[in-house]
Amino acid sequence: MRLRTVLATLTAGLAAATCLSAAGPANAQPNRACAPAVSIDGFSDALDKTTYQGAFVGNLSALAVDRDGSLAALSDRSALFGLDARTLAPESVVPLADDSGAALDAEGLAVDRDGTRLVTSETEPSVRRYSPAGAVLDRLPVPDALRVAPAGRAVPNGTFEGLTLLPGGRTLLASMEYALAGDSAGTVRFQTWQRWRGHFRLGAQYAYRADPGLGVPEVQATPDGRLLVLERGFTAGVGNTVRLYLADPRRATDTSGVENLTGQDGVRPVAKTLLADLVDCPSLGATAKQPQPNPLLDNIEGMVITGYSKGRLKVLLVSDDNQNAVQTTRFYHLRVRV
Repeated sequence: MRLRTVLATLTAGLAAATCLSAAGPANAQPNRACAPAVSIDGFSDALDKTTYQGAFVGNLSALAVDRDGSLAALSDRSALFGLDARTLAPESVVPLADDSGAALDAEGLAVDRDGTRLVTSETEPSVRRYSPAGAVLDRLPVPDALRVAPAGRAVPNGTFEGLTLLPGGRTLLASMEYALAGDSAGTVRFQTWQRWRGHFRLGAQYAYRADPGLGVPEVQATPDGRLLVLERGFTAGVGNTVRLYLADPRRATDTSGVENLTGQDGVRPVAKTLLADLVDCPSLGATAKQPQPNPLLDNIEGMVITGYSKGRLKVLLVSDDNQNAVQTTRFYHLRVRV
């Protein structure tokens, strides 16, 4: 891709993000530190257990900034919502399906530079391209090892959860949630694709070591090519653990030819630095419907960068309520210094 094309793409993306950066939650409270590099401005439960045009507004697993500056919110029950960036009010809903018309377990979302939607399903797993109207346009190749057993070595409900386009739009990256059979516990694989003549073809793969007992539900590329990585876990009777890391894959080993990641294989994993454990955020008056170490926490699963200026990011998180009475659809407005 020509340099001017890369710059134009990045400029357009940041312009859309700037539209969002002016938006803040109604209960915004600045200087609410979770850690030295992370603070929380506020949260919103406004969409919890609501409907829009007959569709349940919940089960939200991913967020993205659309080309017009609005938000796209993916439900894992085969629906893609358009949300107002300021109020979070739903403005549209588009049903999604696989090539045969069957429902998806949709988990990851990225909006491409032409407005098409890249969506992962963790059932197979798969990555498909959709038109804004929800028509399937293409399906990306997936390495055999990453397929759910017995076709591959992935565990059910442990495949492609996160999806992000790196700056310039030439590289797409998806994160597995859990380790493959034969890999060390907690070692998950990040798969990339490279854009070539209008299509994505398989690229490098990297090892990422999640904290014990945690998986990776989301990744988002920062403007400098690093990654924000969410790690999440749940313990019955205790609640959720959610940690935010800054990761850098640029010096990591390409593991696409490594059958088993054991920690003794000479593989250099993706470097990561803890930004915040969200249990340390102020609760801001939030309440929880089940035990939580901090009532602010829930099943946080989606993340998008909505603004960027001088090394400081505005980040929006969302929790997946699983259409469950004891879980909440909650949006979190963070400020992150990288």
